[in-house]
Amino acid sequence: MNAVTRDQRERIITLLADASADPDVRAVVITATGKGFCAGADLRGERPEAGERPHASATGNPASGSSEPGSAAPGSSSAGARERVPGDVARMIRLGAQRFIAAVLDCEKPVIAAVNGTAAGIGAHLAFACDLVLAAESARFIEVFVRRGLVPDGGGAYLLPRLVGPHRAKELMFFGDALSAADAERMGLVNRVVAADELERTTRTWAERLAHGPTRALALTKQLVNASLDVDRASAFAAEASAVEIAMTTRDANEGVAGFVERRTPQYRGR
Repeated sequence: MNAVTRDQRERIITLLADASADPDVRAVVITATGKGFCAGADLRGERPEAGERPHASATGNPASGSSEPGSAAPGSSSAGARERVPGDVARMIRLGAQRFIAAVLDCEKPVIAAVNGTAAGIGAHLAFACDLVLAAESARFIEVFVRRGLVPDGGGAYLLPRLVGPHRAKELMFFGDALSAADAERMGLVNRVVAADELERTTRTWAERLAHGPTRALALTKQLVNASLDVDRASAFAAEASAVEIAMTTRDANEGVAGFVERRTPQYRGR
């Protein structure tokens, strides 16, 4: 069920950073193989079975690769055999689950989650952190932490209230009930639910549309939207004005205007 490991976490963080820096990468897809999308942190410290590992791929780059998302397990320690001291767990969460989710939020390219099965715990937060979420009809989302007596990590208490409001977020986190793909769509956690055999095709269609878009303008738009609920109106307006000015210096903006004037479809290059 693709429980995430430290190595997987580090690999996908690196992939997302590389995607931001590579102008030939125009969009990113995070999906998985096997029955589940991501069952949460690997609490036993074991790797998933071969053939059931999540992976990320970049659209628009002929040499795009694949990898697996991962997260450090609550209660584990990278401090070796020494006795755990106050601050160890908080540090582990900051450098592990929170850094993992932040890598998705901070990626300068649009990120699509294609949720093929159960997304639980950090796996659900991985999906919710993506810019667009597609889900198979069989997908489920579970805030599983309460079932283990744990507090949600990986930015869950930050993401969920912004997506569904505080009351819905508390309901999901207090009870830990499985949420169907259809219910997740109704609540605004998922953009679209499709049949399982349509998930890959729909995801590729969306990714290719993004990959042919004005990449820098999309990056700036993502930054503005992600920051919009954390700043006051004056700050939001100032950031918007700066983003518009930056976007207008790009080649794609010039191409967009030229396409409008010449009554043709603009050909964006991501520059």
